[in-house]
Amino acid sequence: MIDIAQNSALQNSNLFKVQQPQLKTINVIENKTYDEERALYNVKDTHIRNCTFAGPRDGESSLKESRNIVVDSCNFSLRYPLWHSQKYVLKNSNLDEKTRAPIWYANDGYIDSCKIESVKCLRECHNTIINNSTIISPEFGWKCSDIEINNSTIDSVYMLFGTNNVKINNIRFSGKYSFQYMENLSINNSYLDTKDAFWHSKNVIVKNSTLKGEYLAWFSEGLTLINCKIIGTQPLCYCKNLKLINCTMEGTDLSFEYSEVEASINGHIDSIKNPKSGKITVDSVGEIILEDSIMENNAQIIIRKE
Repeated sequence: MIDIAQNSALQNSNLFKVQQPQLKTINVIENKTYDEERALYNVKDTHIRNCTFAGPRDGESSLKESRNIVVDSCNFSLRYPLWHSQKYVLKNSNLDEKTRAPIWYANDGYIDSCKIESVKCLRECHNTIINNSTIISPEFGWKCSDIEINNSTIDSVYMLFGTNNVKINNIRFSGKYSFQYMENLSINNSYLDTKDAFWHSKNVIVKNSTLKGEYLAWFSEGLTLINCKIIGTQPLCYCKNLKLINCTMEGTDLSFEYSEVEASINGHIDSIKNPKSGKITVDSVGEIILEDSIMENNAQIIIRKE
């Protein structure tokens, strides 16, 4: 029996306090085009609808320091539009590749049905919900906290680097170095095609998902995988308090090196190498490698169909 009480508490804890901002707007701005510097600086209590932020003057920071705004069906092609914004809704809008670093230092945000192709989107933001969106952003979501992402597609080289208190449901992700140096993360019903995911992460639970890539979750602490499919070479090495429950593994050679692990695997593992401690139960394994270790390895390996 694998004890998952510690990680299960994560999903029900007070860590996830993300709430959609409750806004009441008084003013309306619609069908306008802005390209000047700080075009709507410190705009407040306003619904901004069907506007375009682009043009020859190439002005930055169009909505900087805005408060209590709804941005609906707008197009952005200028840098830094939503820096230091507080209580904002961004929906049905497009932010192209010229909208560099669009949302930094912004709190209490709700992003819905948007297409964002902006490098360095979301930096040091807190209490943000993202729904039904497509995001292409090489450095997405760095140094944030209290983030919820649902029903979205994300392409990012470094996804959520150093971000804490995150809840993800039904995303399709592609990228490389995702979820590194994170703490308190929950992922459900997702497909992750990623290299070096979860390195140095703490207190992560992933359920009902596919994790495809190389060198999965090295140096992680408190990672639990439930009903997951793991694909790729040399996964889950140097881990502390690692748990796998009802998972499958494909193309997973040199697995679990120097890890403290409790695992129940359905099917086959290509090879297991020098697991440090715990117990690994699997239907079959191609090779068990217990050699050239730099530390004592006492993990128990149980083969069901031997």
